[in-house]
Amino acid sequence: MTEKKIRTRKAVIIGAGRVGSHSALCLMFQHLVNEIVFVDVNEEAARAQALDLEDLASGLGDNFVIRVGGYADCADAHFVILTAGRSRRPGETRLQMLDGTLKVLEGVVTPLRESGFHGNLISVSNPCDVVTEYLYRNMGLPRSHVFGTGTLLDSARLRRALSEIIGVNSKQIQAICMGEHGDSSFIPTSHISVQGIPLREYLSLQHESVHDIDFDDVMTRVRESGSAIVSGKGCTEFGIASVVAGIVAAILHNDHVVLPLSVHLDGEYGESGICVGVPCVLSNEGVESVLEIDLSYDERRAMRRSCEIIRDYVEKGMGPEEA
Repeated sequence: MTEKKIRTRKAVIIGAGRVGSHSALCLMFQHLVNEIVFVDVNEEAARAQALDLEDLASGLGDNFVIRVGGYADCADAHFVILTAGRSRRPGETRLQMLDGTLKVLEGVVTPLRESGFHGNLISVSNPCDVVTEYLYRNMGLPRSHVFGTGTLLDSARLRRALSEIIGVNSKQIQAICMGEHGDSSFIPTSHISVQGIPLREYLSLQHESVHDIDFDDVMTRVRESGSAIVSGKGCTEFGIASVVAGIVAAILHNDHVVLPLSVHLDGEYGESGICVGVPCVLSNEGVESVLEIDLSYDERRAMRRSCEIIRDYVEKGMGPEEA
């Protein structure tokens, strides 16, 4: 099949539910794309979402194309954003969603691959790391073009928690979560800084402020943030949609920004055969490189444990990766 030339401002969103529709909304508000195509098994609901967003575009006076289509629309898309799958239930972990999500993926991967799609595939569906590995193994795309939102949202929640504790604008805080987008994620505390000042040094300079931080408590707050939202309203949607828009912006603008994305590892951190949240350089080439940062002994143990959990679920769903 001859590849169609990529249309650099076209995004196909697979799954027109709350996350998919709010991702479209964020892309529109930031003027990142001029064509959005919803692909969903429930075409009637997808058409309603598209019509509602068309009303928004008209009210803003913007010239967006928002419509319902099929997998053939992926052939020339710059971005395919996978949000298909049900919402997480109260008290449920993301990993417990695997069986249901794999059933959805069985109906997605073959037509997506056969469409000739060769742009950037952004995976949002949970469990994020396992789904991203499934896509990497089955799509035949380079790893630079298949990645998940990973621990980006976790990292935003981490910066918010630290901002509340130390009284600094979250934009001034450099901190990420790594590992699974889930309960085994961890904070590489040795790499936290405030506008370039190492966190420990910053705290020592604040004589009347916090002098120590309980990172176990911080990590608990980060992990429980999503659960609290799910328990209160049934799903998370706004935060993850803004994360998707940030990824698209970084690629379109060739930002060379460092983001903690879920990407297939091939020896980095001593791990292979799984996708996991690690710092990556994102540019117009997609994931340009995976950064193997120096971790402390405890952080390496946390990384290993998180990878073991992801690998266990990958092998349950797909079996071990073939050599």
